[in-house]
Amino acid sequence: MVCRIEQPEQQPEANAPAPAPQRVAYREYGPDGVVAEAPLAAEIALAITYNGLSQAVMMVSPGNLEDFIRGFSITNDIVSDLSEIYDIRLSHFPQACQADVQISSRAFWALKDHRRQMAGTSGCGLCGVEALEQALPQLQILEPSPLPPAEHLQGLRERIEQAQHMARSSGALHAALYFDAQGEVRLCQEDIGRHNALDKLIGALLNAGIDGRQGFTVVTSRCSLELIHKAVRARLGTLVSLSAPTALTVQWANKHHLNLIHVPHRNAPRIYSPI
Repeated sequence: MVCRIEQPEQQPEANAPAPAPQRVAYREYGPDGVVAEAPLAAEIALAITYNGLSQAVMMVSPGNLEDFIRGFSITNDIVSDLSEIYDIRLSHFPQACQADVQISSRAFWALKDHRRQMAGTSGCGLCGVEALEQALPQLQILEPSPLPPAEHLQGLRERIEQAQHMARSSGALHAALYFDAQGEVRLCQEDIGRHNALDKLIGALLNAGIDGRQGFTVVTSRCSLELIHKAVRARLGTLVSLSAPTALTVQWANKHHLNLIHVPHRNAPRIYSPI
């Protein structure tokens, strides 16, 4: 089941820059539990269709979207130059945007021919709105889980560095780790892809029969909406990120009762969900 995409909002100026960061409340994880606000980056789901054919859905920052579409079209070899892009029309929805791009007949036939050759591995051919609904799915609400004790987050970055054996030798790797109810590292999975690292960890937890609602899971990468989707589907209790979440990520974590904690470099951990 997928969520319903509402009717388009009032259209902002074409190719407008990103809006100012949204200020989002958090609670410091400390004795005083001070509530404050931090500016967090925005993200939206963007669906791109060419001459009515759905090509891609991705999470992006909501600014300079026409520039992004032009660059995406060139670098993915959909058009050979900008003269083959005739029009870009943006329809804005809550948390999403649909881009209807009109391209030359030559570019469109080449795109369709490429999709036929990749039929076993490429897109589903859904319309743009249907694709957006899949990018913003309806997920099951979790049962609330207790937050991990604050002391379990102390020295977290150093303990992660110790657990990342491959990254210590090669670098360029994301990690997803599971800390048990005693605050000890039980599992560490590494990958060049942040989504892959979390998928590997979730697979290992399931294979080992470990209840992800106990303890907490850490991702070393940016905490984007896709990682929230994965955590909720895997029924994790607490997701800890070393990088700040986006405003949309916080909204979805609170909605689905997923504990979300950011551990900054030099400040106390910040609880964004529950708040």
